[in-house]
Amino acid sequence: MNDQPSDSQPSISCLSAEQRYRAFLEFLPDPVFVFNLDHTVSYLNPAFENVFGWSLAELEGKIVPFVPKSAREETRLGIEKLYSEKVIHGVDTQRLTKDGRMLDVVVDGAIFYDDLGRPAGQVITLRDVTQEKRVARINQALFRIANSLYQFRRLEDRLEFIIKEVQELLAVRGASVILLDEENQEFYFPVANYEDAVTGKRMKEIRFPTDKGVAGHVYQTRQPLIVPNYPQSPYYFPIVDLKSGFQTLNMLDVPIQIPDRMIGVLCAVNKKDGAFDQTDIEILTAIASAVAFPVENARINAELRLSYEEVQTLSRAKDRVIHHLSHELKTPVSVLSASLGLLEKKMSGDHEDPGIRRILERAQRSLMRILDMQYQVQDILRQRDYRAHNLLSVLLDNCSDVLETLVDEACEGGDAAHKIRNRIDELFGPVESVSEEIQLNVFTENVIQELGPLFLHRKCRIYRHIESTPPVFIPKDVLYKIIEGLLRNAIENTPDSGVIEIGIRSLASGSELEVKDFGIGITAENQKLIFESHVSTSEPLQYATRKPFDFRAGGKGFDLLRMKIFSERYHFSIRMRSNRCIHIPEDKDACPGDIVLCRHCNTVEDCKHSGGTTVTVNFI
Repeated sequence: MNDQPSDSQPSISCLSAEQRYRAFLEFLPDPVFVFNLDHTVSYLNPAFENVFGWSLAELEGKIVPFVPKSAREETRLGIEKLYSEKVIHGVDTQRLTKDGRMLDVVVDGAIFYDDLGRPAGQVITLRDVTQEKRVARINQALFRIANSLYQFRRLEDRLEFIIKEVQELLAVRGASVILLDEENQEFYFPVANYEDAVTGKRMKEIRFPTDKGVAGHVYQTRQPLIVPNYPQSPYYFPIVDLKSGFQTLNMLDVPIQIPDRMIGVLCAVNKKDGAFDQTDIEILTAIASAVAFPVENARINAELRLSYEEVQTLSRAKDRVIHHLSHELKTPVSVLSASLGLLEKKMSGDHEDPGIRRILERAQRSLMRILDMQYQVQDILRQRDYRAHNLLSVLLDNCSDVLETLVDEACEGGDAAHKIRNRIDELFGPVESVSEEIQLNVFTENVIQELGPLFLHRKCRIYRHIESTPPVFIPKDVLYKIIEGLLRNAIENTPDSGVIEIGIRSLASGSELEVKDFGIGITAENQKLIFESHVSTSEPLQYATRKPFDFRAGGKGFDLLRMKIFSERYHFSIRMRSNRCIHIPEDKDACPGDIVLCRHCNTVEDCKHSGGTTVTVNFI
């Protein structure tokens, strides 16, 4: 019996070896594939299909389309190295899966040869280290956060650090911390970081209700949420995208919680490669848990710091009010007192009328009481202790003089009671203004024309951008005071040769009046107080009462406060934006009042870009 196999039959030992090798490759947990010399596939093991998604039937005789653009040059150099060194080990790179996911892999490879010793192809193994690297990055990030977070004292700096870590870890185009304003039940973006810096700045101005959007759902459920197709999702809330100018495609939000409540949401948007998954939830949740207390502590510290700054600001405002009242009360009273003294001298003589003498004495006495009251108000603001008796005495004395004056006037005509009643109504009775429909564009043009002669001495240019608008419903005298006050304030804060723009336009909900000057602007500190109290935006030592419409004429500080009161009564809104001139950042810094004389601004354009104020009134 011949035990040798015939020439036409393959060796049993060879078949067994091939089967053993194939079984070994199919058993390996790491992807293995074999390339021909033209880089087409001749073999894939099951692990390759499990990891990357392609089967041998799909790729046999074809090139695997899994090299990302970013790794093509690196791959070409790697193949050259493989052919020169015959074997390569431990090459870190990235490969794509069939469904578009990016994997981190470690490549090992070798050239295999035919029976004649010629290169026949390549055998490559790919070890998926994506999860390992991700875990390592998470641990490193959490370690960095734990060690670095407390180095940032300001809330904004701390949040900026957090979202940059989120962007890097999750490979997203945008990230933000959305904090909760519990009092107003609104979300706001103290910090947002996007590839486009403009988007991040716009985000800081946006607020939205706590029951809207993905953040609203996370707030209600206290659970993370992945939204793979945001525009088509039930949580779509377009206001944020519209206001920011950014298109959100996909999103992951997780709650930021402390033991007793939720304080905000950590948000990542537009993943660069693939879709958000459970691992991303775990990463973002781990970061949110690590930063919750530091963020809350920083927020509380920021509020305390802001409160302290407001107290300091109010203290400075109080001092300014004292100086302002001192000027406003003492100066005109002194002028009146001197004028009455001159009048008294001119009327003295042999035929002096006792009644006139009595009136003059009473007027002089009342002026002195006003001056005394000015000093008392000053002391009260300084928190000195004044007994109620003194104040009541002053009030009683003033009432007595008013009654004496009314009786003197009434006795000249006969019907004292009727005249006293009419005079009281005239002086103290309520005045009701009747609202009516007014064409805002026509009325504004008329007011500007009427006021024109009062500021002819100024060299300011007024540009009008006035459109026809629906009528507004408001009393004429109130609208006149609004337009006059805005125009006067704009001119008084604009140096000669400067520009003021007046715009009127139609809105979907009504009409808008906008007065924009390119003058000295208002400091951030004064902007906090300008609508709230009797505050002049000039330093007391720079204050001088000049003619209306003069540069820095030193108005009484009531204009914007009065407009705010009008807005509440007649249902319109008013808002102000102001940038202090960069060349005179403090109230104590002075502008020469003429662009020609300014050493910083050589042209009108220079002045236009240095500062200014815009006040916008929206009539519903």
